[in-house]
Amino acid sequence: MRFLLWLLGGVVLGGIIHIIVILTLPLLTEETVWTRASAFEADNRVVILPPVEAGAPNPLDLDPDLIYGLCEIDLANGPAYVSGILPDAFWSVALFNEAGVIVYSTTNRDGIGQTLELGVFNAAQTRLLAQQELDVAEGLLVVESASNKLFVLIRLAPPHQAMRARFEAKLSEASCGTKS
Repeated sequence: MRFLLWLLGGVVLGGIIHIIVILTLPLLTEETVWTRASAFEADNRVVILPPVEAGAPNPLDLDPDLIYGLCEIDLANGPAYVSGILPDAFWSVALFNEAGVIVYSTTNRDGIGQTLELGVFNAAQTRLLAQQELDVAEGLLVVESASNKLFVLIRLAPPHQAMRARFEAKLSEASCGTKS
């Protein structure tokens, strides 16, 4: 009986240690998705990410068939806006927080069509918006974020690789950032 209690105690202690290690490892890493994405210097502007080549390093785990536009925003500087007319093919937009977690995502399949008009607000800015102290354009898709620092990732899926340059040009016309 005493042996079973020691065995049970060892299993419980081992489980606790295991959980602590699993939960603290991500906090100890020096390179995160945020630091890798920050290297593109996409503050308040859309940066077209270079295409992923077969066999080449892919630190952001990107799909080589898609075109990516990246923008870093800080809601402490005010609400952020993402807008553009995107090609008539599949596209999506996602907001990532500093932990690399998607806090919002949508696609053109949600009835948006080709026009992307997205306003990103923190809780205080959303309250001002509700009190009509902030002016926003009609038809703006309003998103509230719990964190101020975010990455916006726009993905385009060209139907053919021959269309890639045209899609990249269209994506480079998109705007992203806070209005000063």
